[in-house]
Amino acid sequence: MEYRLESDSVGEKQVPKEAYFGVQSMRAGENFNITKKMIPDVQITSLAEIKKACALTNKEAGTLTPDIADAIVAACNKIIDGKFHDQFIVDQIQGGAGTSTNMNANEVIANVALEIIGKEKGDYSFCHPNDHVNLAQSTNDVYPTSVKMSLYRTALILIDKLDQLYDALMKKSVEFYDVLKIGRTQMMDAVPITLGQEFHAYATAVKRDRNRIEKALSEILTVNMAATAVGTGINSSEYYVTHIVTKLAEVSGIPLKNAEDKIDATQNIDCFSVISSALKTCSISLSKMSNDIRLMNSGPKAGLGEITIPAKQNGSSIMPGKINPVIPEVMTQCAYAVMGNDFAVTMACEAGQLELNAFEPVVFNRIYESLNLLTNGIDTMIVNCIEGIIANEERCKELLDHSTGYVTALCPILGYKRTATIAKKFLKDGTSIVDGAKKYGLEENEIKDIFSPEKLTRQFARL
Repeated sequence: MEYRLESDSVGEKQVPKEAYFGVQSMRAGENFNITKKMIPDVQITSLAEIKKACALTNKEAGTLTPDIADAIVAACNKIIDGKFHDQFIVDQIQGGAGTSTNMNANEVIANVALEIIGKEKGDYSFCHPNDHVNLAQSTNDVYPTSVKMSLYRTALILIDKLDQLYDALMKKSVEFYDVLKIGRTQMMDAVPITLGQEFHAYATAVKRDRNRIEKALSEILTVNMAATAVGTGINSSEYYVTHIVTKLAEVSGIPLKNAEDKIDATQNIDCFSVISSALKTCSISLSKMSNDIRLMNSGPKAGLGEITIPAKQNGSSIMPGKINPVIPEVMTQCAYAVMGNDFAVTMACEAGQLELNAFEPVVFNRIYESLNLLTNGIDTMIVNCIEGIIANEERCKELLDHSTGYVTALCPILGYKRTATIAKKFLKDGTSIVDGAKKYGLEENEIKDIFSPEKLTRQFARL
């Protein structure tokens, strides 16, 4: 392999001659072998859009010559189109508040630009990673902006998946519209409910979580571009300060807003805590739903058995014929991981000191992972579980008929004490609830009306 010699503040280092990254990227690659997950494509694209917008704005401001600006823009366009992504070699979790990620982008863009204008890679006298690609910028505004853009785009995919889950659950709520069953509180028999009502409730929770996440996203649309190092805008022109966010919104298609207080926007990253918290709350709802489905599916003979979920794989290496609820199980595990990620984000957001939070890389890593965990978990939940759920109507009726579920409906007519006597008699010797009610003067047709599905589940009419 042939090498070129590059230098930085630390010293000289050999860089592979054909590499588009440079010396600072190489050092970071050696220093931060942490997750073995490199800068993801969505962030690479966001970084290229930022650098493109900066070059265009600096060109308009007259602080960057047209030839260099045009070469940088052309290089960024290639990266936006998906080229050179393999040249981004820095781990997602890194020291330095994201400086290594920013410099990786600066070096790759500079060397692609040099190639475009017919110069050798590493000949930074014509196009320099810091002086030209990073002009009027700092890691402290570029990196968090790239994180916000990346999380916004990734979250939109999750929101679409939540919409699909909502639709799938609503479809099941209609399918199970009149499947009457026993409701349970504190794991004990309660009053009748329909399976359709239960699935409608799951859909309602999903819709609320979806809307909560969408609302949280609005907080990460405010960016601190032109803040440079600490929010004061040092080394940036007045034109650049007033135009860069508008230009970036135009380049990226994301409705970005300019932070009113760039010092605050550079110091404080509470917006990430808001989105992480919304993801955690969503994961709680999804885990609860998944565990309910496992309970209702339990058996198939010695459990509740009110529903049957699709059999996806063998459940045991020793017990023939055993099928486990692996899809709800994996959804719950995704939820637990998201909850843990939220704690890491909470600690990192709190840990900022004075003018900067140095821990944004782990914040990005954890939220990005949470978004993907939920998106992928929901996808398999829809396709491999929800869509194939079958209601076991006879089993639902059997369990309801063998419970005290009906008796509460008699309270308004017979009073609590008499109704409790009927329930105790039923549990003790099997005297039917209907016969018990007749002893207190109720007629057969009157009891039938009281126990009708419409009366027992009157809220159902509003679904």
